[in-house]
Amino acid sequence: MQQKLEKVMDEEGLPDEEKRMRRSQHARKETEFLRLKRTRLGLDDFESLKVIGRGAFGEVRLVQKKDTGHVYAMKILRKADMLEKEQVGHIRAERDILVQADSLWVVKMFYSFQDKMNLYLLMEFLPGGDMMTLLMKKDTLTEEETQFYVAETVLAIDSIHQLGFIHRDIKPDNLLLDSKGHVKLSDFGLCTGLKKAHRTEFYRNLNHSLSNDFTSQNMNSKRKAETWKRNRRQLAFSTVGTPDYIAPEVFMQTGYNKLCDWWSLGVIMYEMLIGYPPFCSETPQETYKKVMNWKETLVFPPEVPISDRAKELILRFCCEWEHRVGASGVEEIKRNPFFEGVDYEHIRERPAAIPIEIKSIDDTSNFDDFPESDILQPAAVGASSHTESDYKNKDWVFVNYTYKRFEGLTARGAIPSYMKGGKR
Repeated sequence: MQQKLEKVMDEEGLPDEEKRMRRSQHARKETEFLRLKRTRLGLDDFESLKVIGRGAFGEVRLVQKKDTGHVYAMKILRKADMLEKEQVGHIRAERDILVQADSLWVVKMFYSFQDKMNLYLLMEFLPGGDMMTLLMKKDTLTEEETQFYVAETVLAIDSIHQLGFIHRDIKPDNLLLDSKGHVKLSDFGLCTGLKKAHRTEFYRNLNHSLSNDFTSQNMNSKRKAETWKRNRRQLAFSTVGTPDYIAPEVFMQTGYNKLCDWWSLGVIMYEMLIGYPPFCSETPQETYKKVMNWKETLVFPPEVPISDRAKELILRFCCEWEHRVGASGVEEIKRNPFFEGVDYEHIRERPAAIPIEIKSIDDTSNFDDFPESDILQPAAVGASSHTESDYKNKDWVFVNYTYKRFEGLTARGAIPSYMKGGKR
């Protein structure tokens, strides 16, 4: 690590004084890191403040580490659910990516540990909430706002492609916003990896007598947006997920590559400007049919005016993968006329398109309210049916899950008094 630091400092051509400061900073971090490695973390080290997210396999809570006062987002996953739903490989994938990706564009993971019932991932807490919540609050975004978020997401997706990963599940729920309103990617296959949403056979086997797709009732875009927003929250919580953002080639047996992530970004861009995604329907199988039949179904409603540049870019993202923008590299995307004027080098340092207002390090006002649950109780619902040996047998699957990373980024400080009652 020391060599790496010296190399970086030489490349940056830093003055001696600055180098000395960085060295002592580094030494301090190393000491704290070594101290951290000796500690075994468990649930008792954290105070749970509030549930800030819920998904198919568990939930996310804002927690505070009792000894340092640092706050984190703790992702809690029920082992039994993950095993039943064949998700184990995806957790390992997420943990591995988060450990490798030391990037401004990816949500940091600080620790992971486990007990009999659950796996725990300690992530940085991003108080800006997620893109799904932002889009539900606003009818549509302006082209300027859209340009900013899409440009940042291009850089974020590219950063994980450079590590050799394909995200495969780029959707607004997985675009988080930091305290200044900048984008970070999360959820690498963890709760959603290869959900049923990615499986073709899932749509074939669905009961097709469900209600008709609401586009066939010729809804105007305002009504369509309202219906979408009404159903959206449920889609986020279901174990099924939604195929809305998934590229058609992901469903095919012929295989896919990293370009599938750019398709998803095109769908999100459409949703930002139009108010709902292009293939949204009342049922997942209708959505699936539309995605597969995108040449006919990808249309722009005449009553929502958007620029030709924006349309052109969406259609370059959402097309056959061989012709998709980005096929010859990320520069091709960055050069698209829609991004004219974007300063990619400094985009993260400049003010975000929509500033985030945050009153404290543990401000959760950009998150929805969720009722408390019993996920942290030793005898969680249904647990009594599992014997001690069941857990022993399951545990080998999650071997080597524990991980620690030194961090000095989460602010210290006691829990403000108004959060003390936060265990709602």
